Amino acid sequence: ADAAPEVWNEVMQDHMTFSEIAGAALLGGEALAPTTTATSIRKNGDTVDVTDGPFAEAKEALGGYYLIEADDLDAAIAIAKQVPARFGGVEVRTVMVFD
Repeated sequence: ADAAPEVWNEVMQDHMTFSEIAGAALLGGEALAPTTTATSIRKNGDTVDVTDGPFAEAKEALGGYYLIEADDLDAAIAIAKQVPARFGGVEVRTVMVFD
């Protein structure tokens, strides 16, 4: 969140390069605003509580996501290994399919 503009530009270029590498497997994705901008909504019985801040306090936060299409988990991991994650890591999850 407090990286110098030069670092931000490098990170953005890394992600643009990743999108070129991923090619047609990349279906979408977005960067997310910092957790300080979050609004959390929780149902509490018959009421709904709306509060400023993230749903849970955590040391790490989700900075963005990519939606990729891959034949299997191994293929997804191979693509995910190329995601530039200079300040964190990458988590791979499948999208739930409902029939």
